[in-house]
Formats: sequence, structure tokens, C-alpha cells
Amino acid sequence: MDSGGRSEPFDERPPRADGSGHRVPEGQAPEEYGDHRGRGDHDEHDHRSRWPLVAAAGAAGLYGGAAVSILGTETGLVPPLLGVGLAAAGTIVLLAGVAGWVDQAFLAPARDERGPRTSRASYVSTTLLFLTTDVSTFGALFIYYFVVRIGAWPPAELPPLLGSLVIVNTGILVASSVTFHYAHRALERENQRRFLGLLGTTLALGLVFLAGQAYEYYEFVAHDGFTLTSGLFGTAFFGLTGLHGLHVALGIGGIAVLCWRAIRGHYGPDRDTSITTVSLYWHFVDAVWLFLVVVLYVGASV
Repeated sequence: MDSGGRSEPFDERPPRADGSGHRVPEGQAPEEYGDHRGRGDHDEHDHRSRWPLVAAAGAAGLYGGAAVSILGTETGLVPPLLGVGLAAAGTIVLLAGVAGWVDQAFLAPARDERGPRTSRASYVSTTLLFLTTDVSTFGALFIYYFVVRIGAWPPAELPPLLGSLVIVNTGILVASSVTFHYAHRALERENQRRFLGLLGTTLALGLVFLAGQAYEYYEFVAHDGFTLTSGLFGTAFFGLTGLHGLHVALGIGGIAVLCWRAIRGHYGPDRDTSITTVSLYWHFVDAVWLFLVVVLYVGASV
């Protein structure tokens, strides 16, 4: 921070090899610092992440392919294999986008300790754009569910949905958002021990939530005979909860990378872009689950 109280430009590289964590003062040779300021606008352009958009395009292909496959199976209007092929291609693009995003935003700074500065604003803005596309994806499935509700209700295959398991699972996911928030706060206050503890707790809670959702699926399939093919409601239920579970799994992967880097000491009050972007994603996943519980679990039970 300079004498006027302004924060230095963001830099999410690990501390220098000498352990000082200080940036090279203004005026020192850019070549020694790995600074590419001379590249001007081109340098800023290089730091704009396009991987979230690639991941969003892949997700659209995956979800669209699943919809086409179901439509073809139920109506015969299109070949179901067309949807399967589209979903497979979308899955490949989605995984490539996620892998590229993780590598560029999280792993590359860990490998290149003297590389150029990264732009916090560009990563946050592309993450928000990715989440905006996700709202549309979830919205399409919710609209499908609302259309199902307009027809004959309740469906004969409706199992008991609202029980202790979903209530406990909801509390676990909400708690994980709280621990993530306060982990970030601890980092901003330079309390590394508290930061590591809360971040690890967030990861553990996410894993417990995912295990709880898997157990819920087991109960529905094995004991109630309720599956994806159990009519229109079964398609809506497993489509929405499965999509959310996929998002949770991706979020857990991101948090695991954060934990790995945090243990290596890569984060600080002015080196937190990865923490910010993953926390935005995780809070979004939490909010979607709360809406899903109200609309799907509670709504289907009344």
C-alpha cells in the first residue's frame, strides 16, 4: 500500500523465492520482475479468461443433448441417439473448459512464480458471466417442472421427498457457504491459520453434502423404485438435483485446488482472485439449492 493509502495492483502469484512476499519497487528493471508492462493493452488482453465461456458452451451442449434424448425417447420426434451424441460432445467441451479454467486461474500462478500480474476484475467478470448462463440453464429445467405441475397433480409415482435427510443436507450446504465467507475474511485479515481451517472445513462440508445426495438417490432408487424414468416428475426431479450435484462436484474440485495452494502459502490479502471467483460460484450453488428445496421438495409435498 502506498503513502496515499491506495492498494497495489492485484497479483496472485506466490510470494517471491526469498520469502519476503514484497513486490519489486517501481523503477526496478521489468526484466528482473517478469513484468510485461511494455506490452500495453496486449498484456491485459492476455489475462482475460475465455475458459468460463467454453465451459458454459459445453454445459449447454450437455443439457441440450439430454433434453433432445428424452424428447426423442418420449415422443419419437427426433432420434434419441442424436441427443446422446450432442450430450457427449458437450461433456467433452465442458470438461475441457473447466480444466482450462482451473489451469489458467489456479494452477498457472502456482507454476510461474515470476510471471506477469493477473487481472482480478477480468476473472471475476467472466465468472459472473458464466453464472449468468447457469441461471438460464437452471431456469429452463425449472420451467419444465412448472409445466409438469400444470398438468395432473400429484403424479402417482411421487415418493416422500421432504424428510430429515434433505433438511440436514441443506443445513450442511448453508454452513459451507458461511465457512467459505469467513475463510475469505480471515485471509483479508492475514490470519492464515484460521483461513486454512475454515477453507478445509468448507471442503469437508461439500463432500458430506455430495455423499448425502448420493445416499438420497440410493434410497429413492432401491427402496422407492423412483428413478429418472418414473414419469415426467422423475425426469424433472433427477434433472434438477443431478444438475445441481454436478455443480457441487465441480465446486468441490475448485475448493480442493484452493486448499492445495493455500497450504503452499500462495494466498494473501492482495492475492485472492481464486478465492473470490470460487466463492462466488459456491454461493451461487448454495442459493440454487435453497430455491430448489423450496420449489421441488417443499412444493411437491404440498
